[in-house]
Amino acid sequence: MAHDAAKPYVAERLARLRQKMEATGTDLVALAPGAHLRWLLGFAPAADERPSLCLIGRESACFLMPALNADDSRQHTDLRFFEWKDDVGPAKALAEAIGFAAPKARRFGLDETMRADHALMLTDALAGCGRSFASETVGGLRMIKTADEIALLKDNARIADIAQVAVRDALAEGISESELAAVVQETFAANGARTTFAILAIGPNSAYPHHHTGSSTLKRGDIVLVDIGGIKNGYNSDITRMASFGEPPAGYRDVHWVVDAAVRAAMSAARPGVSARSVDLAARQVITDAGYGDFFTHRTGHGLGTEVHEQPYITSANELVLEEGMVFTIEPGIYLPGRFGIRLEEVAVVTANGCEILSGLSRDLAVV
Repeated sequence: MAHDAAKPYVAERLARLRQKMEATGTDLVALAPGAHLRWLLGFAPAADERPSLCLIGRESACFLMPALNADDSRQHTDLRFFEWKDDVGPAKALAEAIGFAAPKARRFGLDETMRADHALMLTDALAGCGRSFASETVGGLRMIKTADEIALLKDNARIADIAQVAVRDALAEGISESELAAVVQETFAANGARTTFAILAIGPNSAYPHHHTGSSTLKRGDIVLVDIGGIKNGYNSDITRMASFGEPPAGYRDVHWVVDAAVRAAMSAARPGVSARSVDLAARQVITDAGYGDFFTHRTGHGLGTEVHEQPYITSANELVLEEGMVFTIEPGIYLPGRFGIRLEEVAVVTANGCEILSGLSRDLAVV
C-alpha cells in the first residue's frame, strides 16, 4: 500500500519545518493529532486519552503510538513507531522516542492544541529544556500558502458563493433559520464539500455576532445575516453576506455602507510589509469615524486554511508583518442590539502588490 509519507509534499514540508526549526533554535517539535499534524503529514492518528504524539527532530522523526492504533496508523505513514500498551503505559516508549528524535534537545516546540495531561507528561520528560509553541514553527509555515493551497481555497470560495445564492433563492415567508442552514448543507454537499458552520441570523438575531442558528422565522422587512463555511480537499471557505426579505429596516442601508467602506479600507491596507494591526485599524477607523466604534466588537479577521480559524489573526494587538501568500478574512461588523447586525466578509490573499479577494459575489445587500 502506498503511504502518505511518500507524497512529495510530506518530504517538502518536513524539510521546510526543519529549516524553520534551525532558524528558531528549536531542536524538537511535538505534535498531537490535530491541524498541525494533518498539514504536515496528511493524516492524524486517533485522538483520545492515550498519548499519541509525533516528534520531529532536526534529522529524525517518529511517533509515540498506542499499540491499539498502530496497525491502522501504519497505513498512512512510514515514520518509526515507539509503541506502548495500556498495561505498561507510555513513559518508557516516550523516553525512547525522544532519544531517537532529539537526544540532546535544549528547546522544544509544543503543539498549543495538545491535551494538558499529554503536554505536562512531555514537559516532565524534557525537564530543563526551553519551551515554545508549534505556532512558531509549523504555524509559521502554515501561514504562507503555496499556489496549490491557494487554488484549493479559491475553489472552496466558489462553492461558498453558490451556497450564498442558494440561501437567497430559498428566502420565503415563514422559513426558519434552521431550514436555511439545511439549504447551505445541501448546496455544499452537492458541490463536493462538507459544511463546517452555518450562522443564519434573521432580524434582530443578526445583532449577535455568533448567533446560534435556531427556529426564528422570516417575515417581510427582515434582514438575514448569512455566515457560512465548508471544507473540501482539506481546505475551508468562510464568507458573510447580507440579504433582505423585502425592503430592509430604516437606517439599514447607511450602516451597510459604513461596513462595506471598512472592508474596502482593510483591503487597501493589506499588502506585504505592513502589520496585521494596520489592517485591523484601517477597518476600525472607518467604523469609529462613523460613530459606531462601540458596536464593532471583534477583530477584523483571522487566517484561513486547513482550519477555519488559524494564524494570522488580524487584530489591533498583532504586530506580525504580512507576507505574500498569507490568507485571512476581512470581516468588520456593526451590531445594533434589538435592531440588526451587519457583517461583510471576504477572504484575502496577500499578493506582491496588495491583496486578492477570493469571492466573486458582490457585497451589496441582496433584496429578495
